[in-house]
Amino acid sequence: MGLVSFLKSRLVSTEQDKHLDRMQKPIGTLGYDPWGYNNETARYGLSLAKPIYEKYFRVETSGVDNIPAEGPVLIVGNHSGQLPIDGLLVGYALASREKNPRFPRAMIERFFPTVPWLGNLLNEVGGALGDPVNCARMLANNEAIIVFPEGVRGSGKLYRDRYKLQRFGTGFMHLAMKYNAAIVPVGVVGCEESIPAIANIKPLAKLLGLPYVPVALPVVLPSKVHLNFGSPMYFTGTDTSETRIEEQTEEVKAEINRLIAKGLQERESVF
Repeated sequence: MGLVSFLKSRLVSTEQDKHLDRMQKPIGTLGYDPWGYNNETARYGLSLAKPIYEKYFRVETSGVDNIPAEGPVLIVGNHSGQLPIDGLLVGYALASREKNPRFPRAMIERFFPTVPWLGNLLNEVGGALGDPVNCARMLANNEAIIVFPEGVRGSGKLYRDRYKLQRFGTGFMHLAMKYNAAIVPVGVVGCEESIPAIANIKPLAKLLGLPYVPVALPVVLPSKVHLNFGSPMYFTGTDTSETRIEEQTEEVKAEINRLIAKGLQERESVF
């Protein structure tokens, strides 16, 4: 038995293997698609994500079946927790659902691809640079894409500001209208407590070229996570003025706020 076969037998169960076969994406002769995705790496990635999702964060998910089974979709949520754990959990929820599972893409911060090895790994498991051109091409390819319009404003916020949505960028709304993509809002509750930060050392962040340097415990706490997916939202019409785009963006933001409130009400304790 070769090393790859040995690892596969240890990491991927027969049941998981069959489930993942339903989601394989078309790739080129070198084993990758135009954004660096690789079916085998993604297979191992999902297998490793399973215990993180089920055992460590004990995720409770509601409404994941609201995500359309096909066609272009933007899964839009609140960003939190210093690390992109929220994107991992949202992606696993969609990929592991029993009916019509989909392997989503995730828009990642520009910082991550600059890190040796990490950038390539994120590409291989479905991550892509958070760039409007990348997002547009993937929507044209009928992909489901995870987007956090707060960007680093959300992921790097301090514990005292938890669950307070920061300013949303409007690029996702322009793209949703252009490609007739469904927007599925998701409220993420629990990741704010996984790496609570009490301060951000801005001078050090600037010196190191990082988006932020949080003052936080050097561990990821096993907070219980709730994911609440809302109904698909569609925005059509020819009015793409900035005023109208901002109004529609606020509609999505309000729905995410409602889903966050639902998750906060549902949870019995942080852990």
